[in-house]
Amino acid sequence: MNRKELDPDQSPNALFGQRLRMLRDERGWTQDELAKQLRCSGTHISAVETGRRSPTPHFARNADRILGTGNRFEQLSQRARQTAILDGFPQFVVHEERAIEIRLFELGIVPGLLQTPEYAAAIASGAVQRGAITDQQAEERLSLLSRRQASLERSPAPMVHAVLDESCIRRPVGGPKVMAAQLRRLEEFAALPSTIFQVAPYELGERRAFDLPLYILTMRNLSVLSYAESAHQGHLERGTQSVLNLLTAYHQLQAESLAQAASVDMINQLRKGTP
Repeated sequence: MNRKELDPDQSPNALFGQRLRMLRDERGWTQDELAKQLRCSGTHISAVETGRRSPTPHFARNADRILGTGNRFEQLSQRARQTAILDGFPQFVVHEERAIEIRLFELGIVPGLLQTPEYAAAIASGAVQRGAITDQQAEERLSLLSRRQASLERSPAPMVHAVLDESCIRRPVGGPKVMAAQLRRLEEFAALPSTIFQVAPYELGERRAFDLPLYILTMRNLSVLSYAESAHQGHLERGTQSVLNLLTAYHQLQAESLAQAASVDMINQLRKGTP
């Protein structure tokens, strides 16, 4: 039987799941046997152990009671709730790492998959300075981003369609040197054989299809998932009519955005004006 390897350093959810599996294994219990005692399903136990579902305070307290761990799991669940990663995003990343096609749209900042380390660090540092996240949470974000970017190097590489609102390339982040390097990174990304890169110009105005960042994934079995997020919540949808509607809107956005050559030319001209 294949079991997913758990990396407790990946996130607070992953640490909780790894400890839960370890103690369950020590007692020789199956997921269903533990689930019966915790009054949930074996599927729920599996999702918690692999970090796909965050442990609730009620789940953590029951785990402490059943496994005799004092308040260890309750403390771990508090750490998981204090993460800077939006609820729903870890589940999305699992699918992103397996997708054969990734379509994304971003507003305001260059999307994470296309960020240079320096640009990403500047974004995280700004969030720390605003008091939105802690230094530790910033490190958590950067670690997860590094993992996501590394997953694009798998073979065969996924096809990545990226449409960036013009605001992404015109908003200065990290100073001139960081911004110049980031613009070069976008040019390099556009030159890859497995990418399509476009800029949605300001001139689109009200015709722009989306007002929030969006990801649409095509999986190996050709199922389609979407992930969108607001300031406080991420939402993953699978194979519903609304996902297909989003895909149609994305195609329309691509049709109205600048062609790749014109998009790269815009970046090149902007970079020439960056010291």
